[in-house]
Amino acid sequence: MVIINKRNIHETLEHRILHGLMCEWKKAIDLIDQKYSNLMRMPIFSLKDIGKKLGYWSSSKREICLNRDFVVNYPWEDVIEVLLHEMAHQMTEEVCFKINESDHGETFRYACKILHANPKASGDYKPIHDRIKDDDLSYNDKILIRVKKLMALAESQNIHEAEAAMAKSHELILKHNLELFETTSEKNFVNVFLGKPELRRFREDYSLANILQDFYFVYCIWVNAYSIEKCKMGKILEINGTIQNVKIANYVYDFVRRYIDSKWEKYNLKKRFNRYRKTDFAVGIIKGFNEKLLSQQDKCQLNPKTSLELIKTHDPMFTSYINYRYPRTKTINHKSINCDEKVMAAGIKEGKNLVISKGITDKGKTQTFMIE
Repeated sequence: MVIINKRNIHETLEHRILHGLMCEWKKAIDLIDQKYSNLMRMPIFSLKDIGKKLGYWSSSKREICLNRDFVVNYPWEDVIEVLLHEMAHQMTEEVCFKINESDHGETFRYACKILHANPKASGDYKPIHDRIKDDDLSYNDKILIRVKKLMALAESQNIHEAEAAMAKSHELILKHNLELFETTSEKNFVNVFLGKPELRRFREDYSLANILQDFYFVYCIWVNAYSIEKCKMGKILEINGTIQNVKIANYVYDFVRRYIDSKWEKYNLKKRFNRYRKTDFAVGIIKGFNEKLLSQQDKCQLNPKTSLELIKTHDPMFTSYINYRYPRTKTINHKSINCDEKVMAAGIKEGKNLVISKGITDKGKTQTFMIE
């Protein structure tokens, strides 16, 4: 008989989280100017039961403490947001400002800018995923309700009705974003991770990220993040956008991933292809789906190609948000490798039949489904 010691499991998890905080601290320091990074010394990290507080910086102990319940039960990007906030307090006091600004004053906000941190991520401020869940703007709710209804219609067994419903949902999303682009009121942007950090990514991961960025009004970027399972830094897809667009893109991401898995299982039932052939099949599915979306664009009355470029490149609020979070980015071209053209062709055929619908009823790993 095996006896599982829950206390040991909990302690192991906390040790991994603390190691993760150290790795994320190092990553954040490596991204800032050397005149600041050379002066930053790693603090002590701790997890404690601190009530409703998300975290704090203690100058006397040189300690960054995060709420134990918070880090165990919230997604990692929420934890990173709070960590960066507390690092800004550390920088304000220890590096070049020598000021203890518990009131989040001007000097503290400058430290946040250096670290690309959220100056609000403390106290009563809600973590990212709570803000997503609690978003109740009536206009946006109406948009999502209509998109949800159209996705339900896209479950139709009649392929023409299903594709018409999906095309209409995309047109509605485009119309909503055009209206949002024209407003001068402040917009709420959020960033979330999709999937989990991996030490190795496959070609289909990058292809799917391109689909989200090209058609679903989110900014996609690959970032390093700590993998609690592997105890190492891995790579993960982070998407940025309005809460509504992030919800939709998140749903599409999980839907396509599950579609790929289910179709591959059926296709590879007796063939016994290896993991590389699954990549060929998956890339094919995404190519086929991309062709379908482009074809739908040509039939749309709103001129989606021009509208998409307008929104992406000329929204000053979104551009400012992205520049604040990612002041330095680089593009990496991945070498093309040999693939099985027959397997890819089979994937393309399946991708042309892919219809985003209300077909997923259980929550996925990303925990932010728009449709349940």
